[in-house]
Amino acid sequence: MDNNREFLMRRLHSLLGVIPIGLFLTQHLIVNHFATQGVEAFNQAAHFMANLPFVIFLEIFVIYLPLMYHAFYGLYIAFTAKNNPGHYSYMRNMLFVAQRYTGVFLVVFIAWHIFETRFQVAIGAGEADFNMMENILSNPLMFAFYVVGVLSATFHFANGLWSFLVTWGVTVSAKAQRYSTYFTLLVFIVLSIIGIRALFAFI
Repeated sequence: MDNNREFLMRRLHSLLGVIPIGLFLTQHLIVNHFATQGVEAFNQAAHFMANLPFVIFLEIFVIYLPLMYHAFYGLYIAFTAKNNPGHYSYMRNMLFVAQRYTGVFLVVFIAWHIFETRFQVAIGAGEADFNMMENILSNPLMFAFYVVGVLSATFHFANGLWSFLVTWGVTVSAKAQRYSTYFTLLVFIVLSIIGIRALFAFI
């Protein structure tokens, strides 16, 4: 692959991982967190999101197309990239490996999640409400699958955010990168708590 083309594709991959995918993940977890306030609160929040103006356009161009590019190009990176022990620390390389593994897992998890929820709504087999998620998560194995999925998504986003800040020249110095490590760790913890609390609210 041409170096300039690959450079641009990696930049786009990094950008889409934060905007819009990372923003959508955050919004999605917050909407799900309404389940902690009861069935009606979650159903109202889900109904509001499902009835946004131009929702089909938003889903295709703001969620699905960016997600597909990020996923498929991410798989290419996962199976071709190598560690950089001379450039990054041992911990960073371990996080880089974890980023690849969580990325591959998330392709499977997100595809299954879309099939169980959005696809079922599209074919008229269900409604995106509290009962749908309650039925899905009533299976202990499926609940565990979703816990791993949420933690993988929040880690992948938080760690990817650190890489985004480096890639786009926001955090250049070692000091800035150290502070961004603390910030992205906080992002991971906060989003994980929001996501896991929502899952427990459905059971």
